[in-house]
Amino acid sequence: MIGRRRPKSGAVENPDDPEAARRSALLWLSRRDHSSAELFGKLTVKGHSAEAARAAIAGLEAERLLDDARFLDNFVRSHAARGHGPGALAAGPDFVAVCRQVRLRKFGAEPATSWAERAKQARFLQYRGFSSDHIRLATGHDPEAQET
Repeated sequence: MIGRRRPKSGAVENPDDPEAARRSALLWLSRRDHSSAELFGKLTVKGHSAEAARAAIAGLEAERLLDDARFLDNFVRSHAARGHGPGALAAGPDFVAVCRQVRLRKFGAEPATSWAERAKQARFLQYRGFSSDHIRLATGHDPEAQET
């Protein structure tokens, strides 16, 4: 196959060139959003100088191609859509509703009738990072509210 070969991964011809750092950053940003700290780490590991990486990041932020708030919003929404609870994320959307959706997707609309089923569902939801309070509210089972 005839064509240009790309330089080997990690090879940077001029580590002090902010434009080369910008091109590398744009390649990563074309795949997904990154935080500025994550992008800085990737650029320096690849071989760009810290000054070139900072200059490239500042330029991308000025052009609104790199936005930490947008990255965080997309990150939280993505993980919540996968059913990760607040144990896996520090903050985010209504996790009781997310917990309900995860339970419905896995176990269906029928409520658990036996203690074994309740325990199985609770273990599954705990494994996904939901707290016991979220699980109680999502499953509609509150042992403290039951009469003995």
